[in-house]
Amino acid sequence: MSKLKNKVAVVTGGNSGIGFGIAEAFKSEGAAGAIVGRNHLTLELAAAQLGNDFIAINADVTNLADLERVFKDTAEKFGKIDVLVANAGAGTTGTVADVSEADYNKTMDLNLKSVYFTVQKALPYMNDGGSIILIGSNAAHRAYPSFGLYGAAKAAVIFLAKSFSNDLLARKIRVNVITPGTTDTPAFDKFVPAEHIDAVKTQFASAMPIGRIGQPSDIGKTAVFLASEESSFLLGTEILVDGGMTYLAQ
Repeated sequence: MSKLKNKVAVVTGGNSGIGFGIAEAFKSEGAAGAIVGRNHLTLELAAAQLGNDFIAINADVTNLADLERVFKDTAEKFGKIDVLVANAGAGTTGTVADVSEADYNKTMDLNLKSVYFTVQKALPYMNDGGSIILIGSNAAHRAYPSFGLYGAAKAAVIFLAKSFSNDLLARKIRVNVITPGTTDTPAFDKFVPAEHIDAVKTQFASAMPIGRIGQPSDIGKTAVFLASEESSFLLGTEILVDGGMTYLAQ
């Protein structure tokens, strides 16, 4: 397969979950590039699975100096970048009654500020005509209990795809958003005790109109489409890869 042959890609949060699923899909279509993450162990494991076509860069996407290093190192290794996936982020819980200022800042830094500056810092190292893919969440459309702040950050990310596309028209860089629903990633481990994970996944699957939760490969296939020339007429748009959860779930 060669939809992304000779393309250079950077995937933030590419060391696990959705990000790794995207990196795997890119590799299978001929791309090379870098995955970015903060966890040394998962970075090494992911890099070993991806092979020599991808390098692993340990970096904090909320740190602008780290972001500058990510794109400089990638361009020095592979040449200018064709595809950027701003995937790094994390769900955070809490209601308006109990979220602290520190939690607010941490959530917004990771899920919104990092996306804005990931794109900004990548631009000098990107080819004109490239593709930028942002990762949203159906929490931006459905008010899940205790996920209000996360959903608000992701709603802003969805808007940024429109704004960035407008800013980058002269360079013909397209910016689009993939919005996943519930997806089978290590994030479950952060919110659910190990002995309950299977039951919780089954419960989520029963609520999904399609009858199952998503897999990272589902997001990866969509990312390949947005990274390739097949999506050349799409910009500033959102693709829901959510098993019907956003609009069809009861």
